[in-house]
Amino acid sequence: MVDVGLTHIALQCLDINRSAAFYAKYANMVIVHDRQEPDSGHRVVWLSDNTRPFVIVLIEAEKVEGRLGPIAHLGVGCPSRREIDRLCAEAKRHGVTVKGPEDWGYPVGYWAFLYDPDGHVLELSYGQEVGLTVQNANGDS
Repeated sequence: MVDVGLTHIALQCLDINRSAAFYAKYANMVIVHDRQEPDSGHRVVWLSDNTRPFVIVLIEAEKVEGRLGPIAHLGVGCPSRREIDRLCAEAKRHGVTVKGPEDWGYPVGYWAFLYDPDGHVLELSYGQEVGLTVQNANGDS
């Protein structure tokens, strides 16, 4: 994979293990890089779903400033509405704040917002066709 284009987003978090576990469970992401910053002593991890050269960089901090939300969010496409329903039910059982799911029709699709342990927003969606839209915009068939 080549590092060209959008490669990452960085988010502060209070408990890097708890945040990494959230993204593993609800966004199917795994840690692909883990280090400790020599100056601050804070841990930094990179999370990937291994589908493209893009990572979420989690940076441990004493205080989270500039949360991603309420409308700013990370978006994850899910394979079905049923999967969104399952993840939302599981999230609610584990005390995760959930908005939705809601069906807004094309092009927004079926979606829900989950709030990670630090208040950053993760959208789960089905039916947005982002990949198809980009492919059509580029003239690819």
